[in-house]
Amino acid sequence: MPYVDGFVLAVPAANKDKFIAHAREMDEYFIEYGATRVVECWGDDVQHGKQTDFFRSVEAKEDEVVCFSWIEWPDKATRDRQMGLLMELMKNDPRFDPANNPPPFDGMRMIYGGFESVLELGE
Repeated sequence: MPYVDGFVLAVPAANKDKFIAHAREMDEYFIEYGATRVVECWGDDVQHGKQTDFFRSVEAKEDEVVCFSWIEWPDKATRDRQMGLLMELMKNDPRFDPANNPPPFDGMRMIYGGFESVLELGE
């Protein structure tokens, strides 16, 4: 079963097109480095909770939309090896320098983690 990196972030609503363009550009590298699929989702039916919710998890502001994304890898070993190579590339390549190519969101409020698949149903 695949290994998944998951992300939740807040993006200013006015930056939707910039977010999609930025993701399209950056996600190609994950595919090039062995990811089998990258999915970017724009919040559509995200409710405010009473105790916890997606908005609080990323300190979303009034004018921001919560986005959920994931990267699928064939397995954890592939993810660890290829993500390590990609991180090295990102350190030295000006295309990944936020000063040259700023993301259309505050990356400091993004939450992310790696997840082992334990059950998969459907296609």
